[in-house]
Amino acid sequence: MGILIDERSRILVQGITGREGGFHARSCVEYGTNVVAGVTPGRGGQTVEGNIPVFDSVEEAVAKTGANVSLIFVPARSAMDAVVEAADAEIELVICISEGIPVQDMVRLDRYLDNKGVRLIGPNCPGLINPGAACKVGIMP
Repeated sequence: MGILIDERSRILVQGITGREGGFHARSCVEYGTNVVAGVTPGRGGQTVEGNIPVFDSVEEAVAKTGANVSLIFVPARSAMDAVVEAADAEIELVICISEGIPVQDMVRLDRYLDNKGVRLIGPNCPGLINPGAACKVGIMP
């Protein structure tokens, strides 16, 4: 497996307006990560962390920012839908931090992603880090 994230990675954060999503998005930006968008349905049009635009859907965020990596901070009950939304928007790499996702949901999701060419890291993982490229996508300090 090669390097999955680097300075060319354009990150969107699903759930960016939530407490955890906002906190870790800020931490990623401070590390040097290129966070280009956030997604929270019903919150489109806002900006967070000074200049990160928030969109109502992943499809809209990808179309307007060229995001190619999704970092997911949503409750377990919404995580499967969030991953599917990212895959349907042709996001190449999805990193799902959410924990407590039912095993049966993950089995269905794995089958779905097989046909999409999407790489899923997680769920319930700390994310990825590439110190050489100053790119952190996840919850590492």
